[in-house]
Amino acid sequence: MTDAANEQKPFSPHRWASVLLRSVHVSAMGVVLGGVFLRAEHDALAVAIWTTLLSGCLMMLTDLCKSPRLLLQGNGLAVILKLALLATGFFLLPEQRFVWYLAATLVASIGSHMPGRLRHYDILKKCDDNNG
Repeated sequence: MTDAANEQKPFSPHRWASVLLRSVHVSAMGVVLGGVFLRAEHDALAVAIWTTLLSGCLMMLTDLCKSPRLLLQGNGLAVILKLALLATGFFLLPEQRFVWYLAATLVASIGSHMPGRLRHYDILKKCDDNNG
C-alpha cells in the first residue's frame, strides 16, 4: 500500500466536539445510573443529571442540524426508544427507575454500535422505495 492509501483524514473540530460531548454524556449518565442503583439522594446527583440532560440535548441538536431525518433512521429510533424508557422510569415507575435507566443505557449502546446499515436505515426511504 502506498503512503497516500494509509493516510487518514484528521478529525475536524466538529468531530472532536462530538467525541468530547459524547464522552461527557456517557460519563455523566454512568454517575446517574450508579447513583440510582445505590439509591443516592436526588440532590447528590443533580450535577450529573443536568450534565446528562444538557449534553444529550446538545448531541441531539447537532445531529438534527446535520440531518432532520435522523429521527427516522435506526439510530434516531433508538434515541426515541431510549427517551421513552427514561421517561417511564422517571415519570411512570420511579420505584423501578434503575431497571428503566439500565434498559435505556443498553438501547443507547446498541443504537450507537450496531452495523451502519441498521444505524442509518431510513424507514421513510424504504416506504418511498416501496411506493415508487
